[in-house]
Amino acid sequence: MKKLFLIIGAPGSGKTTDAQLIAKQNDNITHYSTGDMLRAEVATKSELGLEIDKYISKGLIVPIEVAIKTITNAIKNSPTDIIIIDGYPRSMEQLNALDKYLSEDSSLELISVIEVYVSEETARDRVLGRARGADDNTEVFNNRMKIYTEPLSDIQSFYKRKNLLYVISGEDTIEAVVYKMETFIKSKI
Repeated sequence: MKKLFLIIGAPGSGKTTDAQLIAKQNDNITHYSTGDMLRAEVATKSELGLEIDKYISKGLIVPIEVAIKTITNAIKNSPTDIIIIDGYPRSMEQLNALDKYLSEDSSLELISVIEVYVSEETARDRVLGRARGADDNTEVFNNRMKIYTEPLSDIQSFYKRKNLLYVISGEDTIEAVVYKMETFIKSKI
């Protein structure tokens, strides 16, 4: 059975970097970033990529069908049985679609949802400081932050009720955050 860990956090919380480092240090863990998967599709300039770009260039959420298709394909093709996906779910619609998928697929178990918490000020400084792409500017950041925070309490409540939510501070050094997250993941597998 494949074991799934989801990592959520504000833009700039470090969730992708943390997950990448954990996967790099552990041969039995595969990491996927929904943001990176979607940006990679945009880079191909495919029809799907152009459709995705209409949303992410404005900081909006990609339609549920596209996100779920991207994620389920990644899970099915994962070379390992332990999978970390960061940046998902970002809405109750995404959460419900994934929950439905998990209830229908007995070969996959959601082990935990790890929230990397950072203040909005830290998130803003990190995102605007990295300027990774055209979507890293103040207007888009503000929109992404609003989209992230609006459904957050509902997402947290849903996973708390299932005893799956684990919150860690992303304000510490990368090494300290990765250590805490990796120790937690290893304790669950």
